[in-house]
Amino acid sequence: MSRIGNLPIQIPSGVTIEKIGNTVVVNGPKGKLDFNFDPTVKVEVEGDRIIVRRESDDKNVRSLHGLTRSLIANMISGVTKGWSRNLELVGVGFRAQTDGKKLNLNIGFSHPVEVNAPENVTFEVSDNTKITVLGCDKQFVGQVAANIRKIKVPDVYKGKGIRFEGEYIRKKAGKAAKVGTVGIGGNK
Repeated sequence: MSRIGNLPIQIPSGVTIEKIGNTVVVNGPKGKLDFNFDPTVKVEVEGDRIIVRRESDDKNVRSLHGLTRSLIANMISGVTKGWSRNLELVGVGFRAQTDGKKLNLNIGFSHPVEVNAPENVTFEVSDNTKITVLGCDKQFVGQVAANIRKIKVPDVYKGKGIRFEGEYIRKKAGKAAKVGTVGIGGNK
């Protein structure tokens, strides 16, 4: 029995839910999202709550039950509060700034890197080294943040690069000095 899937989802005020066939459309103050769910799962809008039910107890249907409920709850949270993902620039001279809907990054390349904000996503920069990616779709915000991180992945020797806030980079030791003696006639 799915514990997550059986929980009803409360619909806050200011949010409208439409169910059209196997599609749920969520409208709110921060945007509009839609989701196509599997037909083996039933989504019912009852007053100010959404209830997700499954038709059978097959393993795949049970897993889709909780997943569908979580994705719809994330959509409702996204159109009301929004989602954010924080990135940090680590390195001497690394900095970021916004220019309208563009994010300009100076991260050690011979040229500045420009990242255009996709639709429904905005960038905020604080302290020239902290980037916040904001949007209403949780999956899309995470993907945009991952694409920015991919521009300059943190170095395993010094830790320089773009990383998620709080991400731990396990560093390698580097080249160790050769242990031994120098003999007559050269190095051994």
